[in-house]
Amino acid sequence: MTIDLLGNVLPDSSVANASGHLEIGGVDTVRLIEEFGTPLYVYDEATLRARCREFVQEFSNVYTNVEVAYASKALLSLWMASIIKEEGLSLDVVSAGELALAQEIQFPPDKVYFHGNNKTPDELREAVRYRIGYVVVDNLYELGVLENICKSEGVTQNILLRVTPGFDVHTHAYTATGVLDSKFGAQIVTGMARQLLGQALKAQHVNVKGIHFHLGSPIPELQDYVKGIDIVLDFVAEAVTEGLSLDVLNVGGGFAIPYMRTDIVPTVREYAVTIATGVLEGCKNRGIELPHLVIEPGRSIVGTAGVAFYTVGSVKEIPGIRVYCAVDGGMGDNIRPALYGASYEAILANKAVVEATSIVTIVGKYCESGDILVRDIKLPPVSAGDILAVPVSGAYCLSMSSNYNMALHPAVVLVDSEGSRMVRRRQTFHDLIAAERETLIH
Repeated sequence: MTIDLLGNVLPDSSVANASGHLEIGGVDTVRLIEEFGTPLYVYDEATLRARCREFVQEFSNVYTNVEVAYASKALLSLWMASIIKEEGLSLDVVSAGELALAQEIQFPPDKVYFHGNNKTPDELREAVRYRIGYVVVDNLYELGVLENICKSEGVTQNILLRVTPGFDVHTHAYTATGVLDSKFGAQIVTGMARQLLGQALKAQHVNVKGIHFHLGSPIPELQDYVKGIDIVLDFVAEAVTEGLSLDVLNVGGGFAIPYMRTDIVPTVREYAVTIATGVLEGCKNRGIELPHLVIEPGRSIVGTAGVAFYTVGSVKEIPGIRVYCAVDGGMGDNIRPALYGASYEAILANKAVVEATSIVTIVGKYCESGDILVRDIKLPPVSAGDILAVPVSGAYCLSMSSNYNMALHPAVVLVDSEGSRMVRRRQTFHDLIAAERETLIH
């Protein structure tokens, strides 16, 4: 029985099986919980690979010279990076840690883009020594540091310059990066971008290959991309007269996905047509040669593939006010509701086909009143021991997880055509205190 209750927010392979349980990739998730416990994050490999291929196919259909780079901040791990590598995508990293993981699996260095607004000298030196494809330079300070490092290493590094279009987009203020008041990039309207370009073109050990911009995430309005591309190409048209060769135009990511059954967001094809049309027509109208186009999806590749599972503990009713249903996870593994006011759906994995008759608020176990995962959702009657599944937990939840209250990071399981396998074990209390214990030994 296909689950249509939650629309398109569950992984592609999700069904309700004969036992009335949520099944993903042919695996009964209740059985997974019996084996691995909770909190547990389950990823469907088929959904992951399907999203990778969809982005490559849809953008290639409308723009012949395009590259898809996975934005690894959404989720990066050895198994995830391996899938990205196998699918032929490039990789967007933002730290030495993400770069080290890429090196661990021998990710092709020429397919790595290094972002960030305050890369340290050590991070830049490691990137240069790994011979990565592009450093996305954010500011004048970084440009100077990188130039000195390249000089000392005796190499020339390809770079993109990150510019900021400077307009408000339709997303949360904390995730809008292309606005004027932003810590990211060189603002076009203030002249900062032109100053950065001038200094970069004079530098002897970096090679300016093009421009990068990113509007924020998620961006559900297609017209935001149209406006952003126009603003940046106006800047490029002037920059070309000063010596810029636009070999590469990286328009970032920010592609929205549905978190709620009622969410309506553009399809990958609609994003592709909008962005490609903007670049094709924008370059033609300004007499700019067509660049190599780079996009950076992250959330839109991994988000829907992941589902978080929790075990229900206490169910507390405040008559006439609210029913609180507490689970054994919460803001420690998913801080997005507390941080951004993010909304989620939920389903009882062990009662997937039972009629929803109760309105409850799902809360976590952490010592914060703001530790609320899902507010006022309609579920079947909930009891201690039920298994709660929260879809679209694949992106950012694990990346931003913490050990608040000394809680443990959850285990991660990948399901594929051959069944299921643990790809990250649950953290132990020994792991949790090991770094401090080592200091006490001496």
